[in-house]
Amino acid sequence: MTVGSPASLSRPPEPLDGHSPVVADEQSRGVGDVDLRRSPAASSVAVRSRFRRQGRRDTAPELAVRRRLHARGVRYRVDVRPCQETRARGDLVWKGRRLIVFIDGCFWHSCPSCGHQPHANAAWWAEKLAANVRRDRRTDAVLTAQGWRVLRFWEHEEPDAVADAICAALGRELSAR
Repeated sequence: MTVGSPASLSRPPEPLDGHSPVVADEQSRGVGDVDLRRSPAASSVAVRSRFRRQGRRDTAPELAVRRRLHARGVRYRVDVRPCQETRARGDLVWKGRRLIVFIDGCFWHSCPSCGHQPHANAAWWAEKLAANVRRDRRTDAVLTAQGWRVLRFWEHEEPDAVADAICAALGRELSAR
């Protein structure tokens, strides 16, 4: 389990609209010489096909965790935007308890243990993935400032362990496996 690191949460908060000129400029152009507004051509037809099929929600790791939580009697909302100040949509959300869970894909969120950097269009991908991580940290900061508890897990983490951590955060029993 990873939760927004204290270093990333100690930065001054972004404006509540989340769209300061610097942030918007960084997101669209990238920080270096890479323009993130236009993605490069796919390196092959197979790669293009694979990326086009990539879903935004209901991924296999999300479904595995949801099945385990449901079996324990835990109910939740799925793919919910918790507040107006961020565009982020939580994978699992409990608005009343102000708890939001993100199950991050290792590639898209740059997992330090198994995320990899593509070789084709390497500069563009490096900047794109770094921008995703910056966006995640901004999201954590905005939500935390509004009183949300943010839990982040990697897709490779054991679903039972993830469900245990979520149940603990909800104050529920960890049994019923």
